[in-house]
Amino acid sequence: MSISRSHNEQNTEQTIDKHALIFGLISVFLCGIGFSIIMPVVPFLVQPYTSNPGEQAIVVTLLTSVYAFCVFFAAPGLGALSDKYGRRPLLLVCLLGSAIGYIVFGIGGALWALFAGRIIEGITGGSIGTIFAYFADIIPPEQRTKYFGWVSAVVGVGTVIGPTLGGLLAKSGYSVPMYFGAIVTLLNVVYGFFFMPESLDRNNRLKKITFVRLNPFTQLVNILSMKNLKRLLISAFLLWIPNGSLQAVFSQFTMDTFSWKPALIGLMFSIMGIQDIISQGFIMPKLLIKLSDKQIAILGMVSEIVGYSFIALSALFSFYPLLIAGMFIFGFGDSIFGPSFNGMLSKSVDASEQGRIQGGSQSIQALARMIGPIIGGQIYVSLGHAAPAFMGMILIAAAISVLYKGTHVKYIN
Repeated sequence: MSISRSHNEQNTEQTIDKHALIFGLISVFLCGIGFSIIMPVVPFLVQPYTSNPGEQAIVVTLLTSVYAFCVFFAAPGLGALSDKYGRRPLLLVCLLGSAIGYIVFGIGGALWALFAGRIIEGITGGSIGTIFAYFADIIPPEQRTKYFGWVSAVVGVGTVIGPTLGGLLAKSGYSVPMYFGAIVTLLNVVYGFFFMPESLDRNNRLKKITFVRLNPFTQLVNILSMKNLKRLLISAFLLWIPNGSLQAVFSQFTMDTFSWKPALIGLMFSIMGIQDIISQGFIMPKLLIKLSDKQIAILGMVSEIVGYSFIALSALFSFYPLLIAGMFIFGFGDSIFGPSFNGMLSKSVDASEQGRIQGGSQSIQALARMIGPIIGGQIYVSLGHAAPAFMGMILIAAAISVLYKGTHVKYIN
């Protein structure tokens, strides 16, 4: 206890290391851009190794699911290793691994190579928690709120830029976005190797890594033992399943239904990202004046159902303006649900439980994003292109029922 306190006091007296801050911000930017840059091109990379559009859709969704699967299992272990051995070696190794994953995925040559690339990138992508721990190490407590706001903004910018950049680079070859990601990541590894300082003092490091620290299911068990949060988390889980499915199948859907190319697909993803920023920056503050967190969450869920209905109609009538309208309506709902859900979650427990519930919530979301693409890919092939959207309408309607009838969160002041 005294060690931690003296370390924090020392941090408040020091200025933030410029190189450490730059390295950290570049790393979170790469996390944002890394996942999104491949979204417009995955179906086109998979196409040479599949015999029909149905098989192609299954492979595309499985590639998304395997990435989430690896992040889910790797994140606790990487966090524990960074607590024991320091942030610097873990982050450098993970960034190097991400670059290798990009290269393997870009080279391809066979389906197993594509999966190998995503597995490598997913395992090393679990380092996002270590990056946030790195920021907590280098930033004095009284400035963390401000800098974590910067971090969220940088991740958002990366997510917005990634799809458009990936779509434009794909004009020179479908593998080019992968190679670009690898080059930028390797440059950050070099920068970090020469300039990045270690942020975790040896006196504050973990003495022993236990199995509990490595087990991702521990967080799930812990958070689901909190009875007053079960229904809130179940409703979110029901919403995240079709959302993960939509994210995974969207590129394949637009390619099969409207013959869209990577540049247009990427632009659509980026517009959604920009809408998310606008909604959270300008619309949410106004909604919070008039509505409670729970009311905003339900409004967002209803908007997502309407969005899914437009997406389903676009598939049935092969009319892309309906898809664009549906994606904007869905995007609005998604952008206001997230903050309101996190608000209800954070207000339901005191400060000592925040890490526990946030970590557990992330684990549940990762599980949903593993399951969603698998289910979505299967019903997309077997029941038709509109089936994932219909699934979204049904599951979110069920989620609204769970949230509206059964969630009575007692807020902690």
